[in-house]
Amino acid sequence: MSTSLRAVAATRYVTPLREGGSLPGLVEADDLGMYVLKFRGAGQGVKALVAEVVVGELARALGLRVPEIVLAELDPELGRAEPDEEVQALLRASGGRNLGFDFLPGSFDFNPLVRDPGPALAARVLWLDALVLNVDRSWRNPNLLLWHRDVWLIDHGAALYFHHRFAPGWQPAASYRYDASDHVMLPVAGSLAEADQELRPLVLPALAGVLALVPEDWLTQDGAFSTADEARAAYTAYFEARLADPAWLDDLEAARAARV
Repeated sequence: MSTSLRAVAATRYVTPLREGGSLPGLVEADDLGMYVLKFRGAGQGVKALVAEVVVGELARALGLRVPEIVLAELDPELGRAEPDEEVQALLRASGGRNLGFDFLPGSFDFNPLVRDPGPALAARVLWLDALVLNVDRSWRNPNLLLWHRDVWLIDHGAALYFHHRFAPGWQPAASYRYDASDHVMLPVAGSLAEADQELRPLVLPALAGVLALVPEDWLTQDGAFSTADEARAAYTAYFEARLADPAWLDDLEAARAARV
């Protein structure tokens, strides 16, 4: 795993992408690449960007496909010629370091009932989402793309919702409820026990490297922790507690069995 995310600078704002609630935008960067930009000034704030990095890079470490994630510097002056006042305001509020995702040209929304992802892949995606409390992979909003015949995971800003309650002395809860009944992969998922056996041993060894990719100022911006290391320790404590709790895996298997 790389020790840092690649950095680019946005050179041209191309168009807003109105599928997401945070109003991401398509931009061209100084490496001539095209990126879907998630803005620090959006309503969900920097915590959503932290979740994008942690979950996206953890998914990559577990062998799932995620578009390349980059740190994208934005000059708010890029929005000066944008006619949409909402977009202008978003760009003005997002000067500095934002988060970009490699644009996958020609990709389209993935529907597992139209194209079978295979029971093993479906189970791994479902397992990951339950681990990170990702509530945003439903039939209404699958956040999966099909590109070059492969399934790619996108949009993880709603995951890790516990970090919105970070405060000095924070400790993970004894358990976290996760409702998988509306998960897009549930009807086609294979054994969750097999996915757990495959993925569980990989999480904690990868976690330190994943957390190191998050910019330190993003980890301390809300003032809940005075240092980035304290914030990283809180995320680590969550994952350790989640992996030690067998109940959520039992709940996943029960939900899958109910759909078979």
